[in-house]
Amino acid sequence: TSPFAWLRTRFYYLLIRLYFDQEFSIEEFTRGAKQAFSVVSKLLSQRKLDLLDELVSPEVLQVLKEKISLLPDSHRDALAADIDSIMYTTEGDVRIYYDDDGRKFVSILMCFWYLNGANLPDEVPGGAKVFQIVFGDESTKEKKHLLTANYEFQREFTEGAKPDWTITRIEHPRLLE
Repeated sequence: TSPFAWLRTRFYYLLIRLYFDQEFSIEEFTRGAKQAFSVVSKLLSQRKLDLLDELVSPEVLQVLKEKISLLPDSHRDALAADIDSIMYTTEGDVRIYYDDDGRKFVSILMCFWYLNGANLPDEVPGGAKVFQIVFGDESTKEKKHLLTANYEFQREFTEGAKPDWTITRIEHPRLLE
């Protein structure tokens, strides 16, 4: 991350604490985002989209229903991320905005890198390489892929709105396209 982007996100966190939620902590938010990512990615992998109603926006859920039905099993298996297999997490873009009705929103894009043992080809369509990591020696060799995912979390901070974060974007590059 560039120093400018890092400073900008820290400034937005300060604004969130000052004007929206005095208890906001990026560390706590990141822990919750990792849990949500793990749960949602497993449900996507298992095609249990009906269980995502409270976690994912209706617009994203509709797109996911179409995409998941077309995925090969290996790609669908690769969507699942155990919380212990998440190797790295970082915040992407942070936005604070108001809609035309004066409602207040905060969006935080989270980027996840996770290991998955799905049986993926070494290359996927478009010529993109899939990173692989091999564990163990020749007799107990286990191959895992290092995959990425981007999930955007949004919360409305208008007085009287539910204090829940909703996932408004889900991207699994090279898998869910």
